[in-house]
Formats: sequence, C-alpha cells, structure tokens
Amino acid sequence: HGLTVIHLAAWTGNLDIMRKLVKAGADQKAKNEEGMNVLHFAAQNNSVKIVDYFLQDLHLNDLNKPDGKGKKPFLLASEKGHVDMINNLITLKLFTSEKDKEGNTALHLAAKNGHSEVVEILLEQWEEINDLNQNGETPFYLSVEGGHEKCAELLLEAGSDINIFTQNNSSALQIAVQNGHLSLVTFLIDKNIDLVPKPEQKNSPLHLAVINNHLPVVKSLLDASHDINSLNHRQETPLHLAADLGNVELVEVLLKAGCNFKTMDKHGKTALAVASRSNHTLIVDMIIKAERYYAMKQTHLAHSDDGSDFSLSFKQDHSTQTKQIRSSLWNLAYNQLKPQEWKKLALFWKFTDEQIKAIEEQWTGKKSYKEHGNRLLLIWLHGILLAHQNPVKHIYEDLVEAGFQPLAEKIRAASSTDMDSRKCAIS
Repeated sequence: HGLTVIHLAAWTGNLDIMRKLVKAGADQKAKNEEGMNVLHFAAQNNSVKIVDYFLQDLHLNDLNKPDGKGKKPFLLASEKGHVDMINNLITLKLFTSEKDKEGNTALHLAAKNGHSEVVEILLEQWEEINDLNQNGETPFYLSVEGGHEKCAELLLEAGSDINIFTQNNSSALQIAVQNGHLSLVTFLIDKNIDLVPKPEQKNSPLHLAVINNHLPVVKSLLDASHDINSLNHRQETPLHLAADLGNVELVEVLLKAGCNFKTMDKHGKTALAVASRSNHTLIVDMIIKAERYYAMKQTHLAHSDDGSDFSLSFKQDHSTQTKQIRSSLWNLAYNQLKPQEWKKLALFWKFTDEQIKAIEEQWTGKKSYKEHGNRLLLIWLHGILLAHQNPVKHIYEDLVEAGFQPLAEKIRAASSTDMDSRKCAIS
C-alpha cells in the first residue's frame, strides 16, 4: 500500500529510528496509496514526539495536508480520540474546523466515535456547533447514533439543536430508538425532544421501536406519552406492525396501554385482520380479548369498584388456578360441540362478525371447528375471570340459555364429580 519505513517509524513513535532514517536520506514527504504522510501516521497513533520533530526541528509545515479522504492530521487525531495529540496540534496552531470529503469536521469525528474528552477540548475552540456533513448529520446526531451519551450531553449543553433532521429525515430520537439505546432515548425525552414525527417521516419513533423489537424503548416512549395510535406512511398504527410481526410481548404492552383497535390501514384492515391474515392465532385471540375487555369495562364503568387491573394480561393463560376449567372447556370444544355450534355460542356472547371471522381464518382441515370452539371458550373465560365471576356457574347458565341444555348438564355433572373427588382427596 505504498507504506515506507519512515511511515512505520512514525506509527510506532520511535524517534531514534526516525532520526536515523532522516539522516540516511529517507523521503520525508513520502505518501502511501491513501495519501498519508508521516504526520498523518504520527497523529493517528498519538506519536507526539514525531510530530514535534517534523514540525519544530525540521520545520516541515507543508506536511499538514489532507490525506486521500480529505483528513488533515488534526482530524485523524480527533477521530482516534488522542487528547495529547489534539492539545499538541492546537499549541502548534494546527487546529482546523475544515471538513473531510464526507463533510465531517474534527468535532463530527470525535462525537461519532464517543471521544468525550476530545469533544470537550474541541468545544472550547468551536463556533459552528450545528455544522452538517454531507448526510445532513450534526456532531450531536452522530454521537446519539453511536450510543455515546456523554458526548451527546456535552454537545447539547454547548447548544446543539436537538430537533435537527438529517437528509434522510431521521432525528436523533429516531436513530436512538432504531438502535435500541434505551438510556439515550430516556435522556432525549428528558431533554424535551419532539416526539411528533414530521409529515415526511415514514414512521414515528414508536413505530420504529416496534419494528426493531425494542420492548424497553416502547415502554419508555409510552411512559413519555408518545401517541400510541400514531399512523405511519401506510396508515398503520404500532399495533398493526406488532400484530403483523406476531410479537406477543409488544402486542401485550400496546393492548394494556389502551391502544385503538378500530383503526384501519390503507388497505382497510384492522390490526385484528392483519394478525389473522398473518396466521398469528395467539395475537388474534389477544386482540379479541382486549376488545371485549375494554367494551365490558366501558359498560360497567359506572359501577366498577376500582379501575385498576394490576394483573391484567391478554396473553395465553397457563395458570394452575384455571387448569381445571380450561380442561372442561377443551373437552366441550373437542368432544361435544358440533360443527357451527361454536358460532352459535359466539353470537350469543356478542362476538362481532370480524372477531368470528378472525378465529375462523385458522384452517387445519375439516376438524378446525374444534380448535375454533376451544379458542372461543378461552376468550370467553378470560372475560369472565376479569369480571370476577364464577366460570362454572356462568358456562352452565349460558349453555342453557343458548339452547344447549344437555351440554350444560354434562358440564355440571363433570364439575360436581371433580368437586367430590377433590373432597375425597382432602379427607
């Protein structure tokens, strides 16, 4: 790569060898293929004595030129975070706010690489703090992109614009969210960064957190009152995206935070329709549970004891407390309900057409109706338990009222047999 012995001596910082090489007539201004001379190598590797030798003893000031990437020694030292070299070059009056070929200044390079000590030194010399590189990025934006909180803090204190956008319409908050830097997201929110996306931005910060599966970031944004129902360029809410991805944890957080289920994307689909089309049955059932829960909550709001449901969850129930009733409902769905009868129950329980259709979307053959019935019964059970009602009593009464008297009697007989066997076990 056009590397000479003099370059290696500059890199290692060995002054004795360097003096011998110069005395022996080595080319002091030799460049490698990337346009780097001895001064570049010395600056890049913090070889302060070599820089002093060439500039103060040999007076070769014309070595202070940009390399092939447009970087002068001062920029290389900043990029590598060499505090001694930076201070030395400033003393030698080689400080520069010039840019490299990508439009980066020394401050951009130090911030991008998280060199907070260098950033601090440079800020004492700096005038144009919101300087943009070719991508429209400020030093502050690059520090956030790299996850460098200390640098971001210093640059913000020095007056950086927190809400500036890059050429790709990305903000500091968006890049922090995208990269999953929770502490930086929290830091930016605390500094009152704008949570509302610009019209030309495709996704809101919350959409990006969902797309990138950053659950703690999603929670942080919701805690900061980010609009949970904001729409992206395809008219999708964060719930649409989480449902499409089949991400149970993200869907759970959004459902518990009370997002809107009725919003349609530009294809006219709700999040429920998206989940069902993507064959995410767990998500389908979670959304239906949430829809029914919030509808019930609205109806009973007037005489609810307290609005807090600390144990609220829409996920699949695996608890030991409900194992017996779940087993009875499974038996009802798989061994007793005939095709189409689950739908009769669904209509009796006021499931909407969309909800029934979403359950039915899952097709595993002619006996799919058994699984459809089981899912329906478990969704119903979820609502009954949240309403603090007795599921055994309720299923009996509902089956009778819906015209399934024989099934109701079977359920009652099975549950009383179970009670008797438990009594025997106890005695």
